[in-house]
Formats: sequence, C-alpha cells, structure tokens
Amino acid sequence: MIKRSSQTLVVWFACWDALSAGVSWVGAYYLRFTSGWFPIQHETPDPELCWRNLPLVIVLAIVAFRIAGSYEVHRLRRFREDFIATCKGTLLLDLLIMATIFYAKDPYISRGAMLCFSLLNLTAVLVLRRVTWSAIRKLRRHGYNQSFAIIVGSGRVARKTARALRHASWMGIKSIGFVEDRTTRFTTDLDILGSTDDLPRLLDKYRVEHVFIALPMNRYNEARRVFDIVSRQMVEVRLVADVPTMSGLSLTTTNLDGLPVIGLRESPHFGLNVVVKRVMDVLIASIALVLLSPLLFVIAAMVRLTSTGPIFYRQERCGLNGRLFDMLKFRTMRVDAEKESGPVWTAVNDDRRTSIGTFLRKTSIDELPQFINVLRGDMSLVGPRPERPIFISKFSKTVPNYMARHSVKCGITGWAQVNGWRGNTSLRKRVQFDLYYITHWNPLFDLRIIWLTFWKVLFHRHAY
Repeated sequence: MIKRSSQTLVVWFACWDALSAGVSWVGAYYLRFTSGWFPIQHETPDPELCWRNLPLVIVLAIVAFRIAGSYEVHRLRRFREDFIATCKGTLLLDLLIMATIFYAKDPYISRGAMLCFSLLNLTAVLVLRRVTWSAIRKLRRHGYNQSFAIIVGSGRVARKTARALRHASWMGIKSIGFVEDRTTRFTTDLDILGSTDDLPRLLDKYRVEHVFIALPMNRYNEARRVFDIVSRQMVEVRLVADVPTMSGLSLTTTNLDGLPVIGLRESPHFGLNVVVKRVMDVLIASIALVLLSPLLFVIAAMVRLTSTGPIFYRQERCGLNGRLFDMLKFRTMRVDAEKESGPVWTAVNDDRRTSIGTFLRKTSIDELPQFINVLRGDMSLVGPRPERPIFISKFSKTVPNYMARHSVKCGITGWAQVNGWRGNTSLRKRVQFDLYYITHWNPLFDLRIIWLTFWKVLFHRHAY
C-alpha cells in the first residue's frame, strides 16, 4: 500500500523547486542571449556571471516558497491554493534576487533574462505541482494512500460530512462510521460504531487519522468533551460548523487578540476588488454600447413605431445596500399595463406585451439599455438581478438570507440566470446561486458568466 507522509511531499516539492529555479535561471540566460529570439542591444554578459549566482538562486527559491506557504501540505489543500502560493513565491523570489544583486553590485543585471526566469520558473513549478497532485489523487481514487476518519454525530451535519468525504475522493479520506452518544439516533449512511467513550478504542482499532466533530449547534457543549477524549491520541481533529442557514455569505476565520472569530456574513467585494470590478464594468459596457449602437437605434425606432409611449421603460429597483434606482429597459408592454393589475411578475404569455415586445423579451434584447445603468454606477455587468421594492419586502420575510443579495451591486446577468434560475422559477434556488456568486467572486468568474450569458440566456428557448 502506497503511503506518503506530508513531510515526504514537502521534501519532494522543495527539491523540485530548487531544481526548477536552477534550470530556469540558467535557461533564462541562454534563452535571452543565445537563442536569437530577442534583440541584443548591449554586450552579452559572460555565462560565468550567471552560473556564479546559481547557488544563491537555489537557496532563495527555497526561502521564498517557504515564506509564501508552498510547503503547507495537507489532504484538504486544493490546486488553487498551490497556484496562489506559487505566484506569491515566484514574485518574492524575483524581489529577493534583484535586491541581492543590487546590494552586492553584481555585474549580471538583465531585465529580459529576469523576466524569462520568472515565466520559466513559475511554469515549471506549477506543472510539477499539478502533475504530482494529479498522480496522488488518481492513486487515492483507486484506494491507495488512504487514511481513515470517524465522524462524531449522526444528524444532518454528520451525514453531509460523510457525503462530502465520499464526493471528494481525491483527498483519500475514507469515513468508516459515526460515533453517537444518543442511542435513539439511527442513520442509513454509515454504521454507528459506538459512543464517544469508545473513541480511544475505535481510533486504535481502525488506525484513524482524522476525527470530524459534526454536531448540531444545540449540542456544541459536547464538542469540548469529544476534543478532550481525542486529544490524547495522535489524530487530526476538525470541527464542522453547523451554520449553513445562518451564514448569509461565507465563513471566514480571523484572530482577534488571540481569540478565534468566525465571520458569518462577509463579502469579498471590498478594497481593490471593487476597483477591479468597476473598471471591468465601465470598459466592457462602453465597448458594448459602441458596438451595439446600430442595433439599439433600430430597436428604439421599432418600439416607437409599433406602439404609443416612451421608448424606455423605467422601473424602480433596489441595488447595492437597498439603494433605489431606475432600471432601464426597452418598453415591451403597453403604457397602462400595470394600471389595473398592479406590480406582478412577468409571465410567459403576457397579453400586455406590444407587438415587438414578445421578440424583445424572448431574446432578452429589452435588457440592453441596462448598460447605461452600468456606466451610471447603478448596476454591474454581473451580479444578482435587482428586484422591485414591493417584492423585496415580501421575499425578505419568507426567503432566508434574501437581503444578503444586496451586499453587492446588482447585475444585468448573474450566476443564477446562466444556470436557468430566471423568470418564474424557484426563488430559493436563485438566492442560493446568487450567494454562491457573491462568496466566490473573482474577475475570471465574471468573464465566464458573461460568456455563458450569450448561450444560456440570450438564446435560451425559455427566456422571456
């Protein structure tokens, strides 16, 4: 049976980081000065200068990646964590090398070679990490390099933990059963192996390495006793927080003067992230309005010619932090459409539509004027769809965490919309996808949703 400890992996990664840095350092010199791919405007440095700095580069590589957290190896670590740590380590390594060369007044100074070194080293380290973890995870899925876990509890949280461990088979953690003090409990997922008093015997019998305390919130007082029992054994202990219905956005942990604090409602949309998102909004919305301007003029003329009333329909919606604004659409209904019925949700076969309104709704072209809302700062390209105040007052009382959607700017399109949750669909599912977007936001996620919008929303046969 293949067994690899985290220490072995750390040594493996450190050796390959040193080798990657050394090969990249030398390769960058020859790529820059002897390959003929780049123009040389100054005298070519002596290769001896490059080789002389090689030991220093290798040592600094280990130090930089160690500081960046590249050697924090555990079964729950994901590739994106390795990716971020590797990027930080590469940047830190570049700074350390440049600072050392500058301080020592080393004659080997080349910005082109330094850039080549950074790209080569980053690529080599990432490829090695990816190949290594892929191989390990493939072995774990086939039953090798397995470790065993016991789950304390047998309720909803415990069963979800068991299912999560089965789903994430790449971690190589196999849950063998539940431990439960309340004998009236039963489960169909895994067997109940015994009570918490049996934990020491069970840990030794099954050679357990992981204990997941997955008790409901009203039984958290038992978690301390469980920890006292397992603290005498060499096992990893993790607490599965029972707060999915309370956490409006995401769970974060921080330290307040030595006191661990769990954040239940925090958004990633702050600081530089807000600037990046706003720049993307303005840039893409401006390009879209310029490119679509002929279409917009044609649609505006058709709306005016086919029905009486204004071209645009202004509807009061709630945006960031509940602020009201007028959302723009091409008018698709009669001017007096809501005079008798009042505010209602859009229906598939709405008899209030104008002759051109059916086509505009089906293709979602009526939403295009919202690019103007984006430029004005009322909306973003991507985010939870804004709703009318009269509906929000109702939904906030019946749908858990509904108001958390207003912690970010609303959008023309969103993660819920590209997954089919738009129009007259499940509101709870829509909120679930909106909160997932808010929690996991990043610029690439926005670009992915924009791309999917063209195929899953604009041309979706159920769009209206």
